[in-house]
Amino acid sequence: MKAYAAVIGARFRMMLQYRAAALAGLGTQVFWGLIRMMFFTAFYNSTTAPQPMSLTDVITYIWLGQALLGMLPWIIDREMREMIRSGAVAYELVRPLDLYAFWFCRDLARRTAPTLLRAVPMFVIAGLFLGLQPPASWASAGAWALATLGALLLGASIANLLNISMLWTVSGQGISTLMVAAVAIFSGMYVPLPFFPDWAQTVLNIMPFRGLVDVPFRLYMGHISPSEIVSLFAHQLAWTLGLIVLGRLLLARGTRRLVFQGG
Repeated sequence: MKAYAAVIGARFRMMLQYRAAALAGLGTQVFWGLIRMMFFTAFYNSTTAPQPMSLTDVITYIWLGQALLGMLPWIIDREMREMIRSGAVAYELVRPLDLYAFWFCRDLARRTAPTLLRAVPMFVIAGLFLGLQPPASWASAGAWALATLGALLLGASIANLLNISMLWTVSGQGISTLMVAAVAIFSGMYVPLPFFPDWAQTVLNIMPFRGLVDVPFRLYMGHISPSEIVSLFAHQLAWTLGLIVLGRLLLARGTRRLVFQGG
């Protein structure tokens, strides 16, 4: 376990060096957050029908999404893509570590460090000037923190599947594009899931994507009672473990007959 902790620590420290990129990303995320906030404000001002969430809750939902955008598993690791394209992935196979666990730890650090660099100032800016509300209660804050941990693990398991898929696709562009759409729509990142029709709610509740965005954010706002955290966290972990098993099976098959490209 010390080896994998060292992998996370080294990768985490390396990713913390990209402060300029984090600052640029923060500005971009504030801009798009304002666009989304204006869109929903116009929607609420133009309708008299009852809505499943108040405008204040939606604005909080938006800024939570912008703050934690870096955790979402919709972009393939660029370094991994270059290693597979060049054939340098061969070096990964001779490391004295479990390859799946090694890649999983890399991805955890890759998502955590940039997210922290952007999330902290985003919470300050959005909380002071842009309508982000504090957690509904201390219990809601604790449930949100636990569900966010579950979302991080779930996201890493999905991202690892994307990385492993490049053993067959090499570029990964197609599956990455599909994953962007799936994560953005079914997690609630674009539109909060309570706005979806009733017939879709059962399917959305079963799918893993809900645990990435909708569950943590609505726990934060008190939309979901903190008392439900045990079943919700179990749902996140069940999908995480299932995707890890699938990823291990695919990785074992992919490395069994692997042809290296490049020099």
